[in-house]
This record gives sequence, structure tokens and C-alpha cells, in this order.
Amino acid sequence: MWKAFKDRETGRFRSNSFANRFKSRRILSLQLSNRKDFVSPHRGSVNSLQVDLTEGRYLLSGAADGSAAVFDVKRATDYEASGLIAKHKCIFTVRKQHENGHKYAISSAIWYPIDTGMFITGSFDHYVKVWDTNTSQVVVDFKMPGKVYRTAMSSMAMSHTLIAAGTDDVQVRLCDIASGAFSHTLSGHRDGVMSVEWSTSSEWVLYTGGCDGAIRFWDIRRAGCFRVLDNSQTQLGVRPPILKRPAVSSKFFSAAKSSLGDQNWLKTLQSKHTGSQSVKGSSSEKPSVEKSRQKRIHPGMLSTLDRATAHYGVVTGLKATNDGMYLLSAGSYSRIRLWDIESGRNTLVNFETGRIQTDRAIQLDTSDDPALVFVPCMKTVKGFGMWSGRTTLMLRGHYESVNTCCFNSNDQELYTSGADRQIIVWSPGGSVEDEMAQGGVAEDKDNWSD
Repeated sequence: MWKAFKDRETGRFRSNSFANRFKSRRILSLQLSNRKDFVSPHRGSVNSLQVDLTEGRYLLSGAADGSAAVFDVKRATDYEASGLIAKHKCIFTVRKQHENGHKYAISSAIWYPIDTGMFITGSFDHYVKVWDTNTSQVVVDFKMPGKVYRTAMSSMAMSHTLIAAGTDDVQVRLCDIASGAFSHTLSGHRDGVMSVEWSTSSEWVLYTGGCDGAIRFWDIRRAGCFRVLDNSQTQLGVRPPILKRPAVSSKFFSAAKSSLGDQNWLKTLQSKHTGSQSVKGSSSEKPSVEKSRQKRIHPGMLSTLDRATAHYGVVTGLKATNDGMYLLSAGSYSRIRLWDIESGRNTLVNFETGRIQTDRAIQLDTSDDPALVFVPCMKTVKGFGMWSGRTTLMLRGHYESVNTCCFNSNDQELYTSGADRQIIVWSPGGSVEDEMAQGGVAEDKDNWSD
């Protein structure tokens, strides 16, 4: 440990590398926390978890009993076992009996991205509601045509305040908080939409996964989706390099000029150029009937004709990486796929098999360093290497199936919830003394909370 500190002080270790080593050791040592405990107020399956994006301090949860709760992950409300176990009770709860509460299960609960003054809930009672955190009252609500499976807001939007809602209806609806009305609808799926995810690199791009097995990319500024992922279009591993046109050496031109002469050499080049143009012109003079029909169809209608599938079944979860380059998807037959967003191709990362729920939407999450993917696999949570696909972590603690995984990058903690009505904390194991004995890099004793 002391050698690492000395290397950092002398400049042999960069600050980013030094911090990443701390984080990686903490993430790889995740285990059931024996120092922090969330006292769940829910009486049903906990279907959604999210830590606020501004402070990383407040955890929002939504459950099947129609209740939503907020926890403070930094400050405990009570201590047990001589102060060794921190008990975190909810700051406030919005229950089914509330005058504006949901009548049925809350399937999605998310924070307003800019601050913690508002949060959004979606429910099976066909409503999406925007709540004022301070007063626990509904600011605006939106009536949907069916059960709400998932809601999402862009974390980097500066020009709009749109909520994307996926329901058991075939259309994705965008709800505008500012106007209190629907902005527009996105048509293309042939069945209900169970997962929605905004791009982490553009405020205008939305990803949706449907019960028809399709994953569609939308630019909300124009009609129709601009890409439909196809699992048969693949690329091996990371993004391939950009192909460059091979440069022709100057010796070739000098040899050609000397053998043919300057005038003859120019004539041959001109004849080749005009010949290629004539061939292209002749092919374009006789367009096929199919191409002419495609030109007449509106781009929005044309995108609905693309029936490529990303999964052979329901797409139950989507998660875009923080760098905006890749998209993770979970689907029926317990398959996880990693997609290159720029090319729209399957990277063919072979994730190890694990049983995944197929009858409801699940919540995936990722960590940056090391790049791990946390996936609910029935009663366990598995951490897969993003590029190896191997199981790096296997966390057991829930008594029933797990629904959500929420990673707190500030504290390197993982929060999970499931049908057993519990919210479990997975924190880095070990202590500073253990790290010093091993001669490794020490972990932050105060859980990186300062």
C-alpha cells in the first residue's frame, strides 16, 4: 500500500490510474454488506431502483403494492449492534392509499435528471405520474393506453423534458413535462414495448426493445426509426478500424507516363473515367420496380417494414454504456447481447448462460472500471465481464427472483431488489488492515462517501 502512495507522490502513478486501482479492487470484492441495511417499507415485489444523478445520495424505489419510497444512502437513521450496523429507513413513502397514488403495481420509478425535486413513476394502472418530492403531490399525470412497463428520461437533455414510456401498446409515447401533453408517438413495433433507454451520447436518440424481439433506434426529431438491430449482422469484438483507401505510389505513375507518354496516359485515364460513368448511367436508367416503390413510401412507413429481430422473443432489458458506444440487451431464452451502436452490429460476445426472467422487465447496470455487467439471474445476481462474457461475480442473498440491479459509482456499491420485497446492499469487502497485510492498495475506509 505504502509503495503505491509513494509512487503517486513521486508522479510514477497517474492520478486516474491510482483511483481506478482503488475502484477496481473494491468492485471485484463486492459482497453482502454487514454494515448497511435498508429497511424496506414495501409489501410487494420491488420492481425499480435508481440513485439520483446529481448527488448520488438518494435511492428511489417502486414496488408492486403501488408504493414508492426514497432512502438516504449516505446518512443512516438508526444504528444497531453498538453502532456497527447502519439502518437506513425511508425518508418518505407514497403509498397506494395516497389521494394521488397508483392503484396498481409501480413498474418504473426514476428521478428527474437535473435535480431531486421531482421523480416519475409508471404503473400498471395506465398512468405515468410526475411527483413533487417536497410536497409528495402529483404535478402532472399522463393517461396511457395500456400497462406501463418502463419509463426513461435523458440524462443529458438540455432542449427537452420528455419522458419515454413503453407500454403494452405498440406505440412508444413521449410525454412532455413542460406542456403536460404527449409530444408525439413512435410507431414501428408490432407488439408491446417492455424496455426503453435514452442514448448517453445524444439527447435526441432513443432505444426501445419490444415484445416482438426488435430493438429500434429512434431520432425523435424525424419520422420513423433509423435503425433496426439484426442479430445476424455481426462483428467480432471491439469496433473495427476505419478502412483507408490504399495509396498508390508515385513510382507507378512515373512508370506509366514513361511507357505511354503524357498525352496517351491522360487519354487512357479519361476513357476509363467516362466508361465508368456510362456504365453507372446505364444501370440507373432502368430502376427496378421495388426501388421505385420504396422511394414512394414515407420514411416513417418504410421503417415499419423492417422486421429484423435482435432476440428470438421478448426484449426485457436495455442498458447503454456510459461512453455511449455500446448497448446491452437481455431477452428471452436467457440471452445477453452486446451491440455496437455506431455500426448496429452484434459483437458476438458469448455471455455465459444464466436464467433470466422473461415475463417482466428487468433492470441491468454496468460499472466502468472494471467493465462489468450486473444482471438479475433468478435468485442470484451475476457480474459478467463486458468483453469476456465470463462470470466474474455471483452474488447470492435474495430468497426469490431478483428484478433490479442499481450500481452506485460514487461508493462502488450495488443495490438489488426482488420479489422478496427486500433491498439488499452489496459493498466492498475486506478492511484497510487486510490490504496493508497483503501489500496491495488500500480501500477507502469511509466508503468513498466524502
